[in-house]
Amino acid sequence: MADRALANENQEFRILSIDGGGIKGVFPAAFLAELEKSLPEPIYRYFDLIAGTSTGGIIALGLGLGLSASAITSFYEKYGPSIFPAAFLSTPMRLVRQIFSSKYSPDALRIALEGEYKHSTLGDSKVRLLIPSFNVNNGEVHIYKTRHHERFRTDFRVSMVDVALATTAAPTYFPTHKGAGQALYIDGGLWANNPVGNAVVEAVSWLGISPQRMRVLSLGCTQFPASLTGLSGGRDWLRKALEVALRGQSGGSLGIAYSLVSHERVIRINPAVPANKFKLDKAKTIPELAAYGYLEARKASSDLIPLFFSEPAQPFTPLP
Repeated sequence: MADRALANENQEFRILSIDGGGIKGVFPAAFLAELEKSLPEPIYRYFDLIAGTSTGGIIALGLGLGLSASAITSFYEKYGPSIFPAAFLSTPMRLVRQIFSSKYSPDALRIALEGEYKHSTLGDSKVRLLIPSFNVNNGEVHIYKTRHHERFRTDFRVSMVDVALATTAAPTYFPTHKGAGQALYIDGGLWANNPVGNAVVEAVSWLGISPQRMRVLSLGCTQFPASLTGLSGGRDWLRKALEVALRGQSGGSLGIAYSLVSHERVIRINPAVPANKFKLDKAKTIPELAAYGYLEARKASSDLIPLFFSEPAQPFTPLP
């Protein structure tokens, strides 16, 4: 049984989906912050379901707690440089550790998350959430969900800090996260960096929402033109393997959303930028990423506000 707030079949069911991308999450956060300036209520009040992977999961969790998008943007500006310290600031010990272990310690990220989320659990969210991760122990995907269906009986008790650390534990960048029951988790971006397809399927399969009722806003973290020509050997392809996998997953996820909901009712915002302009751990680009978010929101606001923000969504009441 899904929660009763979905009963009004005359009202659109609005979904917000946010990609993974490390520090590039500043772009969607700043994009939402600029839109929020024109709205009487916080962003979360206008959506029935918010999905986010990795850095998108951090944003989704913050929105679920009722934080403004502006406050979330400030979170990146305040903590980003300590979460992803520049190489020249690294100690000799950190440089040695990077050779044999993850590039960054999760300690700064944990401290930052604890400062924002306090002791909140997933069950404290004011909106339905869907946060992908991956369980290393059994090799299966794990999607953290709020209590928006009677079968979802465990995740809502998990702390938001644990959920955020699980979905952001990107291999080589951060170590595997040890969560509840000593289970090990890594970044949900390995299989759902763009979670829009998962969000649409969630609405159809678990919440019983007709695709004709849905309207979907999918936010990326910027992209650059792909070029796979001239790759001549295993080394070249290995270097591009992650990029190919992420692009393929994102395209497939968008394809699911387009097929189920239609191109007209799914809006994708993911501006193209020059190759290597932004990297997921390049904190010094935060101001420019924020500027991109601001500018893209100003261009899109006249179209998006009537479609997604004309009236608040029905309040979410988790199942007991």
